[in-house]
Amino acid sequence: MKYVVNDQAVLARPPEGPLAASIALFARALSEQGYSAYSLHVQVRIAADFSRWLNQRRVGIRRICADDTRRYLQYRARYLRPHREDRAALRHLIDFLRRERLIAAEKVPPRRPSSAECCVQAYAQYLREARALTEATIANYVPFVRRFLDDCFGNGRVTLSRLCAGDIVRFVQRQAPHLHPKHAKLMTTALRSFLRYACYRGDTALDLAAAVPIVANWSMPAIPRAISPEQTRELLASIDRRSGIGRRDYAILLLLARLGLRSGEVAFLELGDIDWNAGRLTVRGSGGQRNELPLPVDVGKAIAAYLRHGRPVSTCRRIFLRVRAPLTGFRGSGGVSSIVRHSLQRAGIDAPTMGAHQFRHGLATEMLFRGASLGEIGELLGHRHPQTTKIYTKVDIKALRTLAVPWPGGVR
Repeated sequence: MKYVVNDQAVLARPPEGPLAASIALFARALSEQGYSAYSLHVQVRIAADFSRWLNQRRVGIRRICADDTRRYLQYRARYLRPHREDRAALRHLIDFLRRERLIAAEKVPPRRPSSAECCVQAYAQYLREARALTEATIANYVPFVRRFLDDCFGNGRVTLSRLCAGDIVRFVQRQAPHLHPKHAKLMTTALRSFLRYACYRGDTALDLAAAVPIVANWSMPAIPRAISPEQTRELLASIDRRSGIGRRDYAILLLLARLGLRSGEVAFLELGDIDWNAGRLTVRGSGGQRNELPLPVDVGKAIAAYLRHGRPVSTCRRIFLRVRAPLTGFRGSGGVSSIVRHSLQRAGIDAPTMGAHQFRHGLATEMLFRGASLGEIGELLGHRHPQTTKIYTKVDIKALRTLAVPWPGGVR
């Protein structure tokens, strides 16, 4: 006798064991997340087999732990050929049971932090509370400081009073040659910040920040690599907008090209960020700032077409969703960058790069050629500092020629 679960999964017999009453709920959750009928059937079958195995070993639902899944997979491998989706199905099941609070959350035994880790944590807390720095800045500083402490003290006790200028110089000299100039400069900035903090706390008698060597990092060394307007038009024309995926990708590429958004800003756009009546879009920029931008008509139409005829049904508030289950928003900027890369490859376009940032550079360059000021460009791109926008002066070759100094002795 066959047993149907959630009108999609068919089992050879009714579920039994500690999870029997939860399998239908599990199947419904998978369906809401957009899993295909085949994937749902596989995961429900694994869940039913796992529940039967638990019942044979008299394991109650409150006693289920992640280690049980490992033992079950070992047992299952003795009778059936292992498949990659088996482990993933059990992981989804355990996550579901924890979300529903049917089993306890996994207890991770506390690990005693090392002396260096304690020092780094205290420094990060100081940056967060006393200096009010953003989490992004803290995340940039902390790895360099941790590496510096490991280099100086290893696994032993951190005694900052023993530091001297030679320790700092040697660390920078060893690390800088292996880093990009921008990262090397960031490293020295982080070290100066940490050493000032150490002096402020009284851990060092002298302010050793002055001992950090200066790393050469020429201002605006490279010309922005911008995609041309012709390449942008060719790319947009190559997108097949008859499918839901095509409508999504077209809307994403238009946002990049028309508004110069960063890939992360596109990925984290939410349904409430669009004011359709006012024709405005709210963007979460770097450092937590929110920028309001006008929503161009063609961009608004592209987003609306995706929302009406391409976006899967989901409780997620993100505008753009993944194609594969679970149907949620992108985890980060990598999803948008992947769409750009694959779209360029399919269209056979030899763009300056394969990344999303070239559209931002392309928009700024086009605005500059059409007479926009650096202030206007910076306002649209959400630059907090005018210095950031000045890099686009390097692409205005006509204006730069007026600044060129004649060659000594004239033309030969």
